[in-house]
Amino acid sequence: MNTPFVYGRIADKDNFTDRVQEVKLLTQNFNGLVNTVIISPRRWGKTSLVSKTAQILQSSSRDFIICQVDIFNCRTEEEFYVAFANALLKVSTSAWEEFVSGVKKYLGKMAPLISVSDSSQTYEFSFGISFKDNKMGYDEILDLPQVIANDTGKKIIVCIDEFQNINEYEDSLAFQRKLRAHWQKQTSVCYCLYGSKRHMLLDIFNDYSMPFYKFGDILFLHKIGREDWISFISSRFSDTGKEISKELCNQIAARVKDHPYYVQQLSQQVWLRTEKKCTDSILDEAFLSLTGQLSLLFANIIDTLTSKQINFLLAVADGVTNFSSKDVLTKYKLGTSANIKNLRKATLEKDLIDILPGNITELQDPVFEYWIKNIYTGSLR
Repeated sequence: MNTPFVYGRIADKDNFTDRVQEVKLLTQNFNGLVNTVIISPRRWGKTSLVSKTAQILQSSSRDFIICQVDIFNCRTEEEFYVAFANALLKVSTSAWEEFVSGVKKYLGKMAPLISVSDSSQTYEFSFGISFKDNKMGYDEILDLPQVIANDTGKKIIVCIDEFQNINEYEDSLAFQRKLRAHWQKQTSVCYCLYGSKRHMLLDIFNDYSMPFYKFGDILFLHKIGREDWISFISSRFSDTGKEISKELCNQIAARVKDHPYYVQQLSQQVWLRTEKKCTDSILDEAFLSLTGQLSLLFANIIDTLTSKQINFLLAVADGVTNFSSKDVLTKYKLGTSANIKNLRKATLEKDLIDILPGNITELQDPVFEYWIKNIYTGSLR
């Protein structure tokens, strides 16, 4: 029997829960061709939200082409252009012959190299030597969505995951200006931009001096509500002939602070251990097992930190809000109050903490929070 909980991949159909308002807003924006930026901590379900909205839109209308581009492995501008154009051509053509024809039609001047994989029957193109010398090719690729929209009579929605990676490109600011200059002129295209590093996305979209400032709606994802998790977990157990109380459903979500990825993962671990009816001991065993599985990863993270950075994380895990107070500085051995800004910046850039509205600091990973408070500190005694 397939497990009824999904994590580490896109949650769709019955595996997708809540996000009703977010789906509604994103659907409206897609329909109206309104650019949207989605910002949230890692593994909160941004990609699943975009995919769910795309499914709804495409099932209700044939007027849209939805292109999803993942630039996680794109470390240069040229790699971005290749991924961008490949994704657009694949969703706008239906067969190998059409793909080849599309490449020649739209990008023929750029000496593209087209290849096909025999094992997976997938196809893609790269560029010949002339690509780097042909700067006009860059503009052709960035204009490609509008060109395809004009040819097909359809609206194009381009969704780009891990968009914050463009911050790492050589002369990133010039690249961002180029993207904005092209994209803001396109009348039949909208963009949905999101990624896994919240602070980097905020640097791109929330700074008035940056090219993408006020590029479109900014959607800040919130955690899925506890009641929705209780209902979801309960129904998934019930649908597979297993029983779990609402209180234990509540405890599952509470143990991992309603973190979408971990609620699904812990629920799966509990479900696998439950023959007929879940108990408190089953939940305890599942949570400790999950923590144990991740202990080596967490230990490796600790090895990359300075002693003051570790102490700062311990203070965050303990719920400290005033890090500069004399008592806190002494208790957690943080040095002087001048260190706090640097400690916060360093741990934020390592994606270990998040700064929430109200300047509230919290650890991104709730299982890591449990581990550092209860297992790591215990090993030091």
